[in-house]
Amino acid sequence: MKSKNYTLTTMPYSLTIGWLYPELMSTYGDRGNIIVLEKRCEWRGISAQVVNLDKGFNVKLFNDVDILFMGGAQDLQQKIVSDDFSKEKTKAFKKVMDWGLPGLYICGAYQFLGKYYKEANGNVIPGLGILDLRTEHPGEESERLIGNIVVEVDLVGLTPTTYEVEERKIEEKHIIVGFENHGGKTYLGENLKPFGQVMKGFGNNGKDKTEGAVYKNSIGTYLHGPILPKNPEIADWLIEKALERKYKKKIKLKKLDDFLSQKAKKVVLQKMSSY
Repeated sequence: MKSKNYTLTTMPYSLTIGWLYPELMSTYGDRGNIIVLEKRCEWRGISAQVVNLDKGFNVKLFNDVDILFMGGAQDLQQKIVSDDFSKEKTKAFKKVMDWGLPGLYICGAYQFLGKYYKEANGNVIPGLGILDLRTEHPGEESERLIGNIVVEVDLVGLTPTTYEVEERKIEEKHIIVGFENHGGKTYLGENLKPFGQVMKGFGNNGKDKTEGAVYKNSIGTYLHGPILPKNPEIADWLIEKALERKYKKKIKLKKLDDFLSQKAKKVVLQKMSSY
């Protein structure tokens, strides 16, 4: 009996990665996420092309990409991007997200998917309103949410993680690590699922222990680091979802040697074992 899964070693698969506003929205090394997506495709024989979706890009390009990525930025850059999104562009963006186009949206990009971002001075930057969330900066005197973060995530298709930290075995849904640095505090609507639960760090707002959000095959998160080099399994999840959507069949990626990244994650967990 033939397996329903397909290991990517014999078929000429290809993916197009759409990088939204690479010049405006790319702080804290977020470019590393694009590199990881490219290399993890290349190492499996998958052809990966990156298309830059810069200011003024044609809305039709949303239909030509298989994965979307957008990084973080400061308030000024977010305002420029907000002004560039016409009603037509917003509608098309929401449509491909509703259709399950995989995407990763970091920090400022994650905030941008919500209803609005309220700056420290009270100025409100409209968001796209695609996700039921809002972000507010409480003021310049407020504590910035910054530092290493450990999150338990629950994505269908990710295997549980087992780590030994100070002779304690931790078996969770899945553990990821990263670095957060944001002044804005994000609050999710009742029906929006968080990306994960904070085990150490601040997350969305430092109060409710949620981190990020998941909608269909799109992930919004505050994790820099960047997130994918530290947690390559998230990159593989995006790649698998993209291939399944494009080729309309179940995909099982060939495993790669992730010894170094897993070792690095274990070191981070050991240093933060106080949780």
